[in-house]
Amino acid sequence: MVVLHLPEDPLDGNGAGGYDENEFHHQKLRTHRPLKRLLERIDREILAAGGKRSRSRAVVIEGFFSARDHVTIEELTRSVRESAPGIGAVTVYRTLKLLERLGYAKELDFGEGARRYESNLSPHHDHLGCRQCGMVIEFEDREIENLQDLVTRRHGFHPTAHRLEIYGFCRKCAPGNSPERFG
Repeated sequence: MVVLHLPEDPLDGNGAGGYDENEFHHQKLRTHRPLKRLLERIDREILAAGGKRSRSRAVVIEGFFSARDHVTIEELTRSVRESAPGIGAVTVYRTLKLLERLGYAKELDFGEGARRYESNLSPHHDHLGCRQCGMVIEFEDREIENLQDLVTRRHGFHPTAHRLEIYGFCRKCAPGNSPERFG
């Protein structure tokens, strides 16, 4: 499960508006304060880049940051259609790509045939991906991070980013292992 860690104050202090509580005719935009401020910051960045304000995009962005897991375009589309039935997969795709370009989302490929997206706001973590059921486990390990730092220093390498994804089988799906064996 992804735990979304929003920064204390994701705004730059200007407090610009963009979404008011009654913007949607079919549903009020109900967000917690940090998420609402994040949405406003993203909206300002889109406007500064020459983009336009879009209610559909706002619903997709809110749905993405409210998701508890790594989501596919199809999963996010189903989720946002619960409150806004007119939003299509193309809008979701374009919005996720926009969030990726702005640095708020990252695309992941766990080898299951569909790309998944996760927030770039959560702290660094690595992934274990089950090739059978598709389960993804996030983990943090200081020893692994220290070892990666040591390897890059040893080679005089200056990393700008990294990710670790380990693929195999979870406890339930491991060949020849029954779930009871792992307790």
